[in-house]
Amino acid sequence: MSADKDTVGMDFLESLPRRWVVAYIPIGLFVFVLLFPFYWMVITAFKPNNELLSRDGNPFWVVEPTLAHFRKLLFETAYPEWLLNTMIVAVVSTFLSLLASVFAAYAIERLRFKGARQAGLAIFMAYLIPPSILFIPLAVVLQGLGLFNTRWALIFTYPTFLIPFCTWLLMGYFRSIPYELEECALIDGATRWEILVKIILPLAVPGLISAGIFAFTLSWNEFIYALTFVSDSEIKTVPVAVVTELVEGDVYHWGPLMAGALLGSLPVAVFYSFFVEYYVSGMTGAVKE
Repeated sequence: MSADKDTVGMDFLESLPRRWVVAYIPIGLFVFVLLFPFYWMVITAFKPNNELLSRDGNPFWVVEPTLAHFRKLLFETAYPEWLLNTMIVAVVSTFLSLLASVFAAYAIERLRFKGARQAGLAIFMAYLIPPSILFIPLAVVLQGLGLFNTRWALIFTYPTFLIPFCTWLLMGYFRSIPYELEECALIDGATRWEILVKIILPLAVPGLISAGIFAFTLSWNEFIYALTFVSDSEIKTVPVAVVTELVEGDVYHWGPLMAGALLGSLPVAVFYSFFVEYYVSGMTGAVKE
């Protein structure tokens, strides 16, 4: 009976009209909605000003592409410095968050102390606190430490929302690693540090890459903290600088704005494309239990 139901289920999409209604049209609409903003950003970045301001012609296409907006962005603004600031903040914040998350997740999942589950739940609940609530007390702390308006202000505050989620994700992945491997290593005389470095971390590479992609993406795109804690133009990150430095009063320089958004989104897209399989594997290992 079960085999007959499976056969009927597989035959459901054999008809071409059914495939269009059930698969092709929904997927096409989803892809269109997902990619159309990116397409609009690309064509706007390459449109000359006369096409951007004209009501004539096709608004969904570029008649005479130009690189003037990219030239202005790269050579007449501090965009290279903003890009460097964003890279430094994202890489250092990701490294610190992963370092802390590995130790926290390993301790909660593998050391089996009383209250471990409650501690893991509390860490994940901390991730649910909106950043818009935390930036006020964090600003007071940074002001007291003399870190306000520096890169360190962002590097030290980003882990407040990166560590909880990365810890929860790595907890799920560490849970999928057989505990018998550690028991055998302990019998052979290995220390906890050796077990973590030589056994757990090599087996948890997909989970580490998944957590790293998540942390890097959030650090790269973060806006509220970067807007609040940094005011000097040469220290700003791309998401904030593009919006604040390329808008003069009520004048929006749409060409450079879209060019800056395009160049700012490419590193994350390239980084993600190299590790997408590990990202999916890490997320699966985190939630399957």
